[in-house]
Amino acid sequence: MSDGRSDYRERPSRLGGGAVVWSRTVGAGPRRVLPDGCTDLIWADGRLLVAGPDTHAHLAAGPAGTSAVGLRFAPGTGPAVLGVPACELRDQRVPLAALWPAAEVRRLAERAAEARVGQALEAVALARLRDAEPADPVVGAVVAGLAGGRSVAEVARVAGLGARQLRRRSLAAFGYGPKTLGRVLRLNRALELARGGVPFAEVAAVAGYADQAHLAREVRGLAGVPLGGLLGWVLSGGTPRRCRQPVSGANRPTLLPSGSRTVA
Repeated sequence: MSDGRSDYRERPSRLGGGAVVWSRTVGAGPRRVLPDGCTDLIWADGRLLVAGPDTHAHLAAGPAGTSAVGLRFAPGTGPAVLGVPACELRDQRVPLAALWPAAEVRRLAERAAEARVGQALEAVALARLRDAEPADPVVGAVVAGLAGGRSVAEVARVAGLGARQLRRRSLAAFGYGPKTLGRVLRLNRALELARGGVPFAEVAAVAGYADQAHLAREVRGLAGVPLGGLLGWVLSGGTPRRCRQPVSGANRPTLLPSGSRTVA
């Protein structure tokens, strides 16, 4: 899908669980990167980077024609591959060499340069997952509960955790506490509804906001612009979407979270 600023594609990854492989070529102008709770492993202009989970939008600029390919992990799954708690990567873009041994990064870079980049990223991620400690068993339940509109207290109760335990494990898995994760997931849900043509007042009610004014404050706080501004840009060029569950490329956005999806 092309929006005049970015040509974006994605496919479900062999890692499963909502992970995707994406590619984009950027047009002129800055891109607004929105938070989505995800972590990405990115190959961009011959460099390997890691994009950590964002807590707010930021503008990313680059020359027209810049291309990138990335492997986006579903919320909570990146740390097992990358080998560091997600909170250490929060709101950061860091060279992969800062996290992995130089020799391993060099081998991956050579492999990516010689083969299909997405497949190379998947292969190294699958290999590291085989050697990694088992994933935190509460991750899926926390994401599902918060995405479903449950309160943090209810999610903690269902997971059998105290508030401090839930926060500590959420920081390691997602990069931020459950309250922030809930806000990010709720924003994603609101954007999906609004892009489908649902009136803003109904979006607020269905997505779990107190009212439309609450929705407006949250969108501006996390995205940096009003909801209408996001939709005005996105709908003029295609139908955007967020990261969590796998979707067909036709439903993909020009919103690029974690270093990949953008809006303006």
